[in-house]
Amino acid sequence: MFINLYQKKVFKILSLPIFLYLTFFDITLLNKEIKADKKLQAATEQDLYLYKGMGASYLCIASKAGIEFPKALGVATATYVQVVEGKHGGEIKELGDKKLEREKLFAGAEFQIVTTAIQYCPDSVPEEVTKKVSKIIKENKK
Repeated sequence: MFINLYQKKVFKILSLPIFLYLTFFDITLLNKEIKADKKLQAATEQDLYLYKGMGASYLCIASKAGIEFPKALGVATATYVQVVEGKHGGEIKELGDKKLEREKLFAGAEFQIVTTAIQYCPDSVPEEVTKKVSKIIKENKK
């Protein structure tokens, strides 16, 4: 009998705060948004600008902190690609509805991150990488 009375008191004490919390904060299983049903939107130019800026920023900070350039570039590139794939389904608005292959996303991301890092922190990018990027840019201008 003592246990039954104790359980009722505990239930009364806990039920009101839980009820108020669920009511005021609208936390119910029925109102949960299902994100899997949302159609992913292709990455815009502004999205890509943000992602390459973040990647270059990471690359600059990591190389100044003593992390090897290839490792830092690999992490920055992988993060960029994961965001484009996860948030945008690997699609880029400028290219239409065509989903890019992962290898092309990695190549494009790496090039964008390195060129941006060369602009903002040229001392963090190895000289041979800078020369290689400059050569690619000159060849593409022709």
